[in-house]
Amino acid sequence: MTLSRALAIVVLTASFAAPAYAQDRVVPTSPQQLKLSFAPIVQRTQPAVVNVYAGKAAPRNPLLDDPIFRRFFGGAPGQLQPEQMQRSLGSGVMVDPSGLVVTNNHVIDGADQVKVSLADKREFEAEIVLKDSRTDLAVLRIKDTKEKFATLDFANSDDLLVGDVVLAIGNPFGVGQTVTHGIISALARTQVGITDYQFFIQTDAAINPGNSGGALVDLTGKLAGINTAIFSRSGGSQGIGFAIPANMVRVVVASAKSGGKAVQRPYLGARLQAVTPEIAESLGLKRPSGALVANVSPGSPSARAGLKLSDLIVGIDGQAVDDPNAFDYRFATRPLGGSSQIEVQRSGKTVKLSIPLEVAPDTGRDELVIKSRSPFQGAKVANISPALADELRIDSNIEGIVVVELEDNAPAQGVGFQKGDIILSVNNQKIAKTSDLDRIAKEPSRLWRITVVRGGQQLSVTFGG
Repeated sequence: MTLSRALAIVVLTASFAAPAYAQDRVVPTSPQQLKLSFAPIVQRTQPAVVNVYAGKAAPRNPLLDDPIFRRFFGGAPGQLQPEQMQRSLGSGVMVDPSGLVVTNNHVIDGADQVKVSLADKREFEAEIVLKDSRTDLAVLRIKDTKEKFATLDFANSDDLLVGDVVLAIGNPFGVGQTVTHGIISALARTQVGITDYQFFIQTDAAINPGNSGGALVDLTGKLAGINTAIFSRSGGSQGIGFAIPANMVRVVVASAKSGGKAVQRPYLGARLQAVTPEIAESLGLKRPSGALVANVSPGSPSARAGLKLSDLIVGIDGQAVDDPNAFDYRFATRPLGGSSQIEVQRSGKTVKLSIPLEVAPDTGRDELVIKSRSPFQGAKVANISPALADELRIDSNIEGIVVVELEDNAPAQGVGFQKGDIILSVNNQKIAKTSDLDRIAKEPSRLWRITVVRGGQQLSVTFGG
C-alpha cells in the first residue's frame, strides 16, 4: 500500500517585489534546527508494539491416508504427512507489563496457535484470553514468563481533533516493524461497516495488510487507537485507514484483566433508528440528527429511566449524539455502575433522563446443537435472553429461538440459515424454546414449513424433507 503525498506551491506575483510570505522564511542557523523528528516518540513507543502470528490447522485431505495415493504422489509407505497450517499475520500492542496484548479479533480468529514477536525479535507463545467480535478486538497473554514488558498508556480518544498528527506502528506485509505518519482525517466515522460499533478514527497514515491490530499513537506517545481496516481499491494504502478508538479498546482490556471471558457492557434495553430527512421534517428538525427510539423493552434500564417510544436522543453525558451508532459507542464505553445522563427531545421539549449502567440479564439460553436429520442439522440455537438479543442486535421481545452458530458444511448452513435468524414456528408448531425445535427436528417429515425473522422481516420458507 503506497501513500503518495505531493506538495505543490504555485507562486504568482504581479511585480518583481518579493512576496510577503518570503520574508518569514529563514535559513537554519544550527544543525539542531534541522533535526525536527518523530524519533523520540518512536523510540519510546516501538518496544510496546508486537507482531502477532496465528496458525490454524488446515483441513486434511483424506487421500493422504491412502498408501497408493502417497506412493504415486511422493509419500513413502507408512510415512506420516506433515500437518498443513494456515497462517495469518498481524500486529498487536502490549497494554500490561505482565504480557497482555491487544490485537484485532480477525487476526487470531479460529487460530490453534498464536505467537507474539517483540521489536527485539524475541518470540513467545501466547494464549487467547478474550475475543470480542463486536469490536473486532482480542486480548492475548504471553505464556510462561515473569518478565515485565514495555507498554503503551491509553489516550483519551475523545480529546482527539481532526488534523492532529499521529503515527501508525505495525508490521505491514510482514516486512518487519514499520512506522508511518499522517494526521487524523476524520472522527466518528459511522458508515464503515466493519464492526457492531461504528465509530472509527480515520487517518491518512499509511496502513497496509499486516498493520491490523497495531498502534495508532499520538504525539504524547499514548495509544490513540488500534488500526483495524483500510479502504482500498488496490489492496494497498490509499490514505484512508480506520482505527478503533482507545476508549473502546480500554473497555475490552478491562474485561480481560478482570478475568471475564466476554466483554461486560451497559445494557440500554431499547432499539434505536436513524433520523432520515423525512423523519426530521415530520419532527420539525432543522437537520436529520439524533437517535430515534423505536422500541423499549419492558423492565429494561431505559424503561425504568422513563425513556419512551418516539423520544429523540440528542446527547449523552454532555456529548452530542448524531446518530444511533454514535450513541451505541458512547453508551458502550461508559463504566458499569452509576448512571449515564441522556438528553431527549419529546414533544418539542428537552427532557433529561438518568439511565442506570448495568449488564443485561443472561439466563436461560439453553444452547444446543440440532443433530437430527432435518434442515436444522448443525445449527446451534438458543433461547433469547436480553444479553443475547443485545449481542445479536435482535428484538428481545420476540417469542422464538435464535441461531447463534452454524457448523461448516452442515445442512443448516446449506439451506441458508444465518446467525441471528429467529425461528418462530416449524410445520405450524410454535417454537418457544430450544427443546421445542429439538423435539420437532426428530419427527420424520418430507416437508418443512418454517417461519423465521431475519433483519426485522418475517419470512416463510418451505424445504423438501
